[in-house]
Amino acid sequence: MTTEFDLGALLAERGAERYELHAKYLNPQLPRMLHTIGFDKVYERAEGAHFFDAEGNDYLDMLAGFGVMGLGRHHPVVRKALHDVLDLDLADLTRFDCQPLPGLLAERLLVHSPHLDRVFFGNSGTEAVETALKFARYATGRPRVLYCEHAFHGLTTGSLSVNGESGFRDGFAPLLPDTAVPLGDLDALTRELKRGDVAALIVEPIQGKGVHEAPPGYLRAAQELLHKHKALLIADEVQTGLGRTGDFYAYQHEDGVEPDLVCVAKALSGGYVPVGATLGKDWIFRKVYSSMDRVLVHSASFGANAQAMACGLAVLSVMENEQIVAGVRTTGDLLKSRLTELVGKYELLADVRGRGLMIGIEFGKPSSLKLRSRWAMLQAARKGLFAQMVVVPLLQRHRILTQVSGDHLEVIKLIPPLVFGEADVDRFIEGFTAVMDDAHSGGGLMWDFGRTLIKQAVANR
Repeated sequence: MTTEFDLGALLAERGAERYELHAKYLNPQLPRMLHTIGFDKVYERAEGAHFFDAEGNDYLDMLAGFGVMGLGRHHPVVRKALHDVLDLDLADLTRFDCQPLPGLLAERLLVHSPHLDRVFFGNSGTEAVETALKFARYATGRPRVLYCEHAFHGLTTGSLSVNGESGFRDGFAPLLPDTAVPLGDLDALTRELKRGDVAALIVEPIQGKGVHEAPPGYLRAAQELLHKHKALLIADEVQTGLGRTGDFYAYQHEDGVEPDLVCVAKALSGGYVPVGATLGKDWIFRKVYSSMDRVLVHSASFGANAQAMACGLAVLSVMENEQIVAGVRTTGDLLKSRLTELVGKYELLADVRGRGLMIGIEFGKPSSLKLRSRWAMLQAARKGLFAQMVVVPLLQRHRILTQVSGDHLEVIKLIPPLVFGEADVDRFIEGFTAVMDDAHSGGGLMWDFGRTLIKQAVANR
């Protein structure tokens, strides 16, 4: 008996119920939030750095699925690789053989990480971090991992233990006994290392929350301190890796930095099949997998599946053949320079920072009396409302999708697909300039929406 299933027909019949289905069966706050800020759009399809609605209107994507869509949506090479691997009918995930695709993908990844030797494949960024935490603890025989304030490394229990924001941690204790240190503070790192129980420091070379870059020389100096105290350096490149910052890895911006473990995910998927990878030195892997009795001491049920491996291989092929990293550097420099030129023009625009196509736009207290009073009103209700006031008209009026870089932050983070081009830069600058002009006019729809956000914030207290 053949079972018939028509996915297209199902979506045609039930797709209009999308928000109701989420409200009833999934996270009930997501549709509520989307309705509140006017983000409850219906996107019909996507291509590259753009979404399209039922009327054919295109929307510029400045989020890339929080970095997952590195090559944009539905890249033809990645899409073909996925079709190919499905058509091959491989004997996948037998658990007791060695398929070629994981080895081939590991080989290609390690070409870009010549000081590393081995790879573990999981299913996500947080799982890549969990792997690194386990491996560091076992390899050093020590229990404690240091992390940086405001860090984000995932939301499973282990990675939550090295999350630098209380809003994510509250209510989930007890967590692992890890310790936060300020990003860039070598004295604080030294004090913790002297206690003798530190397995590793895990760090984002550029923090996703707020888009804060490690100070020049910090990663190299931290690495030297860690190795002096027989501890490891873990680089979390889940969002910054695979070209995002204008080098293959963000830690490569600083000479002499060679992390002991590196976590990647997101863009490696090609936007199709979840995948995470933890790259590490040979001695660490050999210590964890020290005997045949320990062959499965750390594993993942869906890790290294053929579909994920095929997508990863296709992604790396595209990056190499189409010189994606060089393109990111060029386009990122153009976008950042165009935005930096606006800092002196708009008093509400405080800073532009970041590397490549990972850019933070920070807003701050204005100088003029009229705008200062409005700014103070927003800050009193909830910090971060002004950034949200910018995000909403960018979508509603200019069809540009952005989002704030974290709760209670007046920062918008731009992480568009790596295939973002010069015409896309022009479009974003045009829309952003129009929104900032409106904000500085002291009236209009933007400040009307601000009053709506204030009411919502007060109601949620």
